[in-house]
Formats: sequence, C-alpha cells, structure tokens
Amino acid sequence: MSETRIGISGWRYPPWRGIFYPPGLPQHSELEYAARILPTIEINGTFYSLQTPDSFRHWYDDTPPGFIFSVKGSRYITHIRRLSDIDIPLANFFASGIFNLREKLGPILWQFPPNFRYGQDRMSGFFELLPRDTEQALHLARHRDKRMTGRARLAIDAKRPLRHAVEIRHDSFLDETFVELLRAHNIALVIADTARKWPYREDVTADFLYLRLHGDQEIYASGYTDEALARWAQRIRLWRTGLQPDDAHLISRHPPPRIPRDVYCYFDNDIKVRAPFDAQSLISKL
Repeated sequence: MSETRIGISGWRYPPWRGIFYPPGLPQHSELEYAARILPTIEINGTFYSLQTPDSFRHWYDDTPPGFIFSVKGSRYITHIRRLSDIDIPLANFFASGIFNLREKLGPILWQFPPNFRYGQDRMSGFFELLPRDTEQALHLARHRDKRMTGRARLAIDAKRPLRHAVEIRHDSFLDETFVELLRAHNIALVIADTARKWPYREDVTADFLYLRLHGDQEIYASGYTDEALARWAQRIRLWRTGLQPDDAHLISRHPPPRIPRDVYCYFDNDIKVRAPFDAQSLISKL
C-alpha cells in the first residue's frame, strides 16, 4: 500500500499570522497548530544553517504521532561546496540533531542552484556518500568536525531507512544518464512546479515521489486554481498506484517498474499565504 502526504514548506511566516494562524496565537505554537491540520511539513531552516539537537527535539514533541518531517539538505553542501570535499559537511549535517526526529524523519531534499551543471561522475560520487539508513548516517555523523562539540546528537533509537530526493534547476540535467543514476540509487527526482522558471520533468526514479509546488503562474506567490489542484490530484492518484500520466514530461524513454509508491507533496507558494490553503484543498480532493 502506498501513502500520500500533502503539506507545506516551512511554517514560520509572519504574513500567515492572523490569516492561517489564528490572531494572537503564540509563535512557539505555530508548528503545533499547523501539524494538527497537515500530515507533513518540510523543514527548510536546515538549508540555511545547521540546526541544534534541541530544535529537532522540540519539533518532534510539538507534532502528533504519525506526523512526518522532510528535511532540506544544507546549501553549504550543494551551493557553496558544490559537492566538492563534502565528507565533513555531510557528517556535520547528520550530527546536528536530525536523529531526534526519530520515526518522524521522512525524505531528505537536496536542491541544487540554477548555475549548477550536471556531471555524471560528480553526482554519482555524491549519491555514493548519502546514507541509506540511520545506522549509516550515524557512522557518517561520528566524523563531524570539532565545531560540533556540544551541539551534536550521536545516537539513534532504531535502524530506519532513509530516502533522498534531488531538485534540479539547470537544463544540463535533462540527460538520460541522470535518470539512470537516480534509479540505480533509488533517489527521487523532485517534480518541481516553478512557473516555467526552471526545468519541469516527471520521471519516476525511486520507490516514492517528491513534489514541490512553488506556484504555476508566479513562483513562490501564485495560488493554485481549483482546476489546477484537480489536475495535480489526478496525477498523484496515478503515481501512487504505479501508473504514469499519458502526457508526462519525461527525460527518459524507459518507464519505471509499475509498483505502488508513496507520494510527498509540499506547497512552497508562501508569499501570498496560499500554501497552507492549497495544501488543504489538495488533501480534500484526494
């Protein structure tokens, strides 16, 4: 059986207060409120800086049983180091407290900048480094550097599988060898709706799908019409049962195996307070 989770990217946005969040709701209660309405949230603060074990523990405590977090990988790895000499940065990322999410830890998102070009050897090397379960991640985390002293979590509660997804923003990735590489490592190609700003492809490359809906008319801002949400609902129904839309935008001519797949979908059109309402609307359609 497959599982579908629809949510939002981030939850702490001042414009949402008094619109999505009730007037007077304390800021520290916003995650708890959002998690009562939505089954999953993408943590994007991890993209900008290393978080702390205490933060991850509080996020775990503020969400109900069965809730799932996706975690956005560090831009220091993808944007600054650009996958060069990243063994220690990866160790620091996994040592920063992610293990405190325990069973609520979902996929890890790796987003690449628009000027990052595809290189098969470079991407293959990165994929080889990524841990596939929490035991591997713990082994990697133990190689963190000294600046993590006193702010690391180096213990796991159980061995759990880890999933990874990759969001591309350069046309050079529209290469069949990239799809083959993703499938060989069971890594999802993010289906990213970016108002035609960056490449949009729908190749299924893993045992789950990861969608990021940034806005179909104006990136990060425009809301989705009822018709647009109905279209997304229909595509998700097909993907989660192992099928593929007839009009899918594909890189590879080779179809994936037809197996049920989990689907994670996050709305990132937050500027005009559309994300949480679009997420709820899509949930209702599914």
